[in-house]
Amino acid sequence: MSRLLLRLAQPLEAAVVLAVYGLLGLLPPAASSAAGGWLLRRIGPLLRAHRVARRNLELSYPGRPSAELDALLGGMWENLGRNIAEFPHLRRLLADPAAVEMAGTETLEALRAGGKPVIFVGAHLANWEIAPAVAVRCGFAVDYIYRAPNNPWVDRLLARRRIDPDGAMIRKGAEGGRQAMAALRSGRSLGILVDQKMNEGIEARFFGRPAMTTPAFAQLALRLGLPVVPIRFERLGGPRFRVTVDPPVEITATGDRAADVAALVQAVNDHIETWVRERPEQWFWVHRRWRDRPAVSEPDAAPAGP
Repeated sequence: MSRLLLRLAQPLEAAVVLAVYGLLGLLPPAASSAAGGWLLRRIGPLLRAHRVARRNLELSYPGRPSAELDALLGGMWENLGRNIAEFPHLRRLLADPAAVEMAGTETLEALRAGGKPVIFVGAHLANWEIAPAVAVRCGFAVDYIYRAPNNPWVDRLLARRRIDPDGAMIRKGAEGGRQAMAALRSGRSLGILVDQKMNEGIEARFFGRPAMTTPAFAQLALRLGLPVVPIRFERLGGPRFRVTVDPPVEITATGDRAADVAALVQAVNDHIETWVRERPEQWFWVHRRWRDRPAVSEPDAAPAGP
C-alpha cells in the first residue's frame, strides 16, 4: 500500500473501530459480550488465522480427536469475540466487585509490605485487558509494556479507553526498555504479557517445542533484584472473571547471568503452559507462537492433556 493510501486508510479504520465500540457501548455489558462471542464464533472459522490456530492445537495436542479440537477452536473464537465486545465496558466491569474477583491477595499484601516494585507477567488468556484490576484495586502503581497497533489512530483511540489512568503505556522496543528501567528505578511496577513470539528473544520450551520468548522481564528482575509475579486471567462465564496473583517465581541463582535469565524465562513459560492446559479455549491460539518449521531432532509436542 502506498504511503498516501495508508495515510487515508488509517483514519478510516480508526473511525470504523470508534463506531463499532460506540454501538457496542450502547448495549449492557452482558449483552455486548454475548453478541461479540456469538458473532466471532461464526466468523472466526472463515478467517486465515483459523488455520494457524488449528495447526497450533494439532501440534500441541497430538492425537486429540478432530471434534475436540473443533470445540476448542469454537471456544477460542467466542472468547476473542467477547474480549472485543467487552472493551467499551471495561471501566464498568472493573468497578463491579461481582464482575472481577481477586485471588491471591495475600501475595499482593506481602509484596506491598516488601516495599519493592514488582514485575507482573501474564498471558493472553480470557480477557487480558482486565490486568489493571490489580493496580486499581490493590494500590500498586503499575506501568504496562505493550505492542502498539500498526495504526497510530487506533492506538490513540484504545489508549483513551484503557482503565488505569495513572498507568503509563510503554511501547515494546529499545526506547521502551529504557522507560521500563526508569519506571522501576522510580518505584513503579511493570506489567507485561510474555506469551507471544519475539524473534529477538531467547529460545525456551513451550508445549514441548522451542518458542522465542522475550527475556526483558527476567533481565530487569535479575539486574534490580525484583520479584517476578505471575498473574492469571480466567473467564468464569460471560463478562465475569477471576484474577489470580501467584507467588513470585523462584529460581536458584548461579551467578551466570545468561543462565539465570534463561532459567527464569523457562520457569515463566512453564507457569503459563499450566494455565493454558487448564483452559485452552481461553488462550490466543491464532498467534504464530512457534517457529514455522521445527528442527528434525525436536519432539513433536508435549504429552497430551489439558
